[in-house]
Amino acid sequence: QVQLVESGGGLVQAGGSLRLSCTASGRTFSSYAMGWFRQAPGKEREFVAAINWIGTNTYYSASVKGRFTISRDNAKNTLNLQMNSLKPEDTAVYYCARRRTGYSDYYASDKYDYWGQGTQVTVSS
Repeated sequence: QVQLVESGGGLVQAGGSLRLSCTASGRTFSSYAMGWFRQAPGKEREFVAAINWIGTNTYYSASVKGRFTISRDNAKNTLNLQMNSLKPEDTAVYYCARRRTGYSDYYASDKYDYWGQGTQVTVSS
């Protein structure tokens, strides 16, 4: 069984930065692509960023590209999301997730099988 645990959320002013981390249990972390999603109150869960298994390819939503950076440390079973120039519209619960094998799509949430419990990010104006 895979467990994903996010940390690093909090309250920050607009223009500030936060770094989210996701620690995975098990020895297969390095074999899977990983992603970050977020869900704001009253809205559907949306894709934020993803990274392939070895960390050479990254993918971003248009709304965060240039401000957020996804990375991973396979030796530490850790996925990170560096968030800079935060905006009030970035306020949401952020989730890390493991992508299923056999798919090339990084953006659809149904291509991910394991999810963390989420961490709240609140950006004040």
